[in-house]
Amino acid sequence: MSAFDDLLAFQRQTEALSSVAERLGWDQETVMPRGATEQRSEEIAAMEEVLHERRTDPRLGEWLAAAEPRTEVETRIVELINRDFTRASRIPARLATELARTTSLAQGIWADARANESPLDFLPTLDQVLMLKREQAAALADGGDLYDALLQEFEPDTTAAEIAAVFDAMRPRLVTLREDVLGADSQPQALTGHFPQETQLRLARSCATSFGYDWSRGRMDTAVHPFSSGRWQDSRITTRVVEPEPFNCLYSTIHEVGHSSYELGIDPDYAFTPLGRGGSMSLHESQSRIYENQMGRGRAFTGWLFDRMSDAFDGLNIADPDAFYATVNRVTPGCVRTESDEVQYNLHIMLRFDLERDLISGRLDCEDLVEAWNARFLKDFGIAVDRPANGVLQDVHWAVGLFGYFPTYALGNVYAGCLNAAMRKAVPDLDDALAQGDAGPGVEWLRENVQRHGGLRPPNRLIEEATGAPVSPAPLLDYLEDKFGRLYSL
Repeated sequence: MSAFDDLLAFQRQTEALSSVAERLGWDQETVMPRGATEQRSEEIAAMEEVLHERRTDPRLGEWLAAAEPRTEVETRIVELINRDFTRASRIPARLATELARTTSLAQGIWADARANESPLDFLPTLDQVLMLKREQAAALADGGDLYDALLQEFEPDTTAAEIAAVFDAMRPRLVTLREDVLGADSQPQALTGHFPQETQLRLARSCATSFGYDWSRGRMDTAVHPFSSGRWQDSRITTRVVEPEPFNCLYSTIHEVGHSSYELGIDPDYAFTPLGRGGSMSLHESQSRIYENQMGRGRAFTGWLFDRMSDAFDGLNIADPDAFYATVNRVTPGCVRTESDEVQYNLHIMLRFDLERDLISGRLDCEDLVEAWNARFLKDFGIAVDRPANGVLQDVHWAVGLFGYFPTYALGNVYAGCLNAAMRKAVPDLDDALAQGDAGPGVEWLRENVQRHGGLRPPNRLIEEATGAPVSPAPLLDYLEDKFGRLYSL
C-alpha cells in the first residue's frame, strides 16, 4: 500500500468513530434519560480522548509527507487531513478531553437553567467553558487573534475582520428595511388558534417529505433546540413544538431538512473521508436557509401549506392564500432568533458575533453577560428582553463551546442569496412545482451544484462555480427588499 492508501485507511476509522461520537450527542439531546448526564459526559470525554489520539498520531505526519495524490479529490483529502492534523496537534490531549466533558455537562445545565429562567444557574458553568475555549484558542492561534483561531473550525480561511466588513455593509440596508416595514400602514394578521402537537408533527413530516427528505436514511425527533445530526447513510433531524405557534415547528423542520439533505446528498464515494461532510458551516446554513426561506416561505409553497394547514386544523383565522403568505412572512419585534423573520434574522447574528468576540478576548466576562446582552438587544431592536429564555439563555451554542459558529448563519444567508438568484434562472418553473408541494426541482439543482461536492472545494469557490459570480451580500439584500417591499407596499 502507498502512503496515501495508509492515510486513507486510518482516516476512514477516525471518521467512523467521529460519527459514533456525534450519535452520542444526538441521543443526549433527544431520548437519553435526564439522569444520565454525568455518565454521558464521561462517555463523550472518553470518545474525544480516543479521537484526539488518532488525530494527532505521529504516523499521520509521516503519511502526509510521503503521500503523492494524483487527482483533485486525493489532493483535497490530503489538504484537509493535514489541516485537521496541524490543528489537533496544537491542542493538548488534556484540554480536548476536558472540553468534551465540560460542554456535555454544560448542555444539560443550560437546558435546566433555560426551563427555570435562571441565568445564575448556568453562568458559572459557561465561565468554565469560556476559560477552556480561551485556552484552546491560544493554543491554536500561535500568537494570532484568538477569535480567528476558533472561527477556522467552522469557516476556514475567514477572519473576524472580513466578516465584520460584510456585516457593516449589510446592516444599513437591513435596518432601513426593518424601519420601513414596521412603519408600513398595512400589517399582516397574526395566526391564532389551537394547534395540537401531534397534528403539527404530522404536518411537519409532510413538509419534510415535500423537500425530499429521505426517511430511509433519517428520522425526526423533538429537542429543546432543533438540530440535525449524522452523515452518509444516517442523518437525523429534530424539531421543536410550541402549540400556539405552529410555524416554529414547520419551518424548523424544513430548516433542518436542508442541513440533513446536504449530508445525504454528498457523493457516496466520499463517505468516511474528509470530503464526506459539508464544506463549511456557512455552506451548511446556505442549504438550510434556502430551503426554509427562499423556497419554504415563498408565495408558491405557502399556498400549498395554507391548504394543508386549513385541513389539518379545521380552518384558520387567515382568509386566503395571499393573506397567509403575508402572515408567514410577518415582521414583528421579537427576542428569539430562531423565530425571527428574514428581515431581522441577520441582526440577531450580528449581536451574537460582537458579544462572543468580546467574551473570547476578555473584554466581557460571563458575570456581566446578561446585562450586556439586554442592553445591546434594546439598542439594536428597540425592545426589552422579557425573560432570560428569550435572551441570553435562548441558544445552546455557547454551552456546547461553539464560539465562532454564529457568524456562519449570516454568511449562510449571503450564500443562499447568491444561490437563489442563480437557481431561479436555471429552474424557471420552480414555483409551479412548489405550488404543488414539490421542492424537487430546486433540491435537485442544489444537490448538483452544491451538496454532492461535500468538502471538495472551498466555500467561496464552490459558490462562485455554482452561480457564475463572486460572493456578495447584494443578491440577498435585493431579494429581501423586493420581497418585503411588495408584501408591505413600500
